[in-house]
Amino acid sequence: MHETGTPDPDTPADLCAWAKTYASTVDIDVDLDRVDWEVSKRAKRRAGACRYQPGDETCTIVLTWQAYRAFGWRQFTDTIRHELVHAWEFQQFGESGHGARFRQKAAELDAPRHCETFSEPRYVLRCSASDCDWRAARHRASNPVKQPADGYRCGVCQSRYVVEHVDSGETWRTEKGYQQARAELGDDW
Repeated sequence: MHETGTPDPDTPADLCAWAKTYASTVDIDVDLDRVDWEVSKRAKRRAGACRYQPGDETCTIVLTWQAYRAFGWRQFTDTIRHELVHAWEFQQFGESGHGARFRQKAAELDAPRHCETFSEPRYVLRCSASDCDWRAARHRASNPVKQPADGYRCGVCQSRYVVEHVDSGETWRTEKGYQQARAELGDDW
């Protein structure tokens, strides 16, 4: 416990224990006996996830250690409430998403519809049209990153886009450009 009375978990096991305790104080009709808690040290984009096992109707809430470390406990409780809304939907309806039902329940709990980003993207896709501000962050070298000319387009105006490797500033518009940038950067990739 922090000197201010705020939890300050310093291990993944402590984070699970505190999250479980916190969840019991949230006013939502979730059977917490059917919720397991885990911590991921590998996730880079999402602060949490809720997985549903329909066979035994249990949920596993996975919390991301790096997100907790970036946010701190007070802000991370938003993520816990968000994932509890998913658990509620799974337990009540057998499915979950971010639609109207989710938004309504999340609003009741002052939970965000989407969890805040906690890490910098490795790549940024930017529209090539001068009058369009569209951007999309990417953490992995997915097909739109590696093969931007293969039918992928700006999410607003449908123009082609350029991909930037954030750390180096290298850019490309084609698969060949991606391969050249990767080869040039070598260990700095």
